[in-house]
Amino acid sequence: MISFKALEAIPAGATLQTLKKTAFRDLQRALAFLTYTPGKIDGGYGPRTRAAWAEFKQAIGEHADPEAVTASALGVLNTRTTAFDRLLGRAAPDKAAVRASIVEACRIVGLGRKEQIAYVLATADHETNHTFKPVREAYWVRNAEAWRKANLRYWPYYGRGYVQLTWKDNYDHYGRILGLDLVANPDLALDHYGSLFVLTQGFKTGAFTGHKLGEYVNAAGADFKAARYCINGQDKAGEIADLARGYLREL
Repeated sequence: MISFKALEAIPAGATLQTLKKTAFRDLQRALAFLTYTPGKIDGGYGPRTRAAWAEFKQAIGEHADPEAVTASALGVLNTRTTAFDRLLGRAAPDKAAVRASIVEACRIVGLGRKEQIAYVLATADHETNHTFKPVREAYWVRNAEAWRKANLRYWPYYGRGYVQLTWKDNYDHYGRILGLDLVANPDLALDHYGSLFVLTQGFKTGAFTGHKLGEYVNAAGADFKAARYCINGQDKAGEIADLARGYLREL
């Protein structure tokens, strides 16, 4: 279960610049958990966190004084992070349960269009070889861990999850958000909780390649083939597009 304990001690009348570092860090974590982008989770005041907080406040209808850390905004933040945390922590023992969790998580992070949900499902389907179980990169290779160590320059921070989380900086970033030491124990990225979060948050924010799913799948149309740029260029783009069209018919 995720925790943002330091937010509970914020006094009335606080502003971003008056927050203690621990509270500011938890605010950054909570914003990132809800797919806003405050930058590095370091407890340091800066323009990206200020912009993310202002965006959040505007989204909930608080337009005055973007620096103010109000009780009402913190209440909404707590409600929404709690709801997302409960979904991520819900047991998903089989394919049907995992798919249902992905659908709900997409809606929570703002990927609510059926076409967007279909593409996220298709990606998880493809990346896990149709198992909907978090996998390790190159799981099919004989003596896989030795092969990874010899061949992957980002070992031991190779791909894990419903979609491949790679590189130490990314493990560190997601670990800071989730309150998990993914650097010391990268295998924690194989848990359903973290895997589901990375999958949906990454697509929403463009964390994988800089491309957001909303760039390719939106109200103007759904370019399922180009959407692969969110993950890995055009590798298997046609196959995944076909999967997405199949899921779209089911939704």
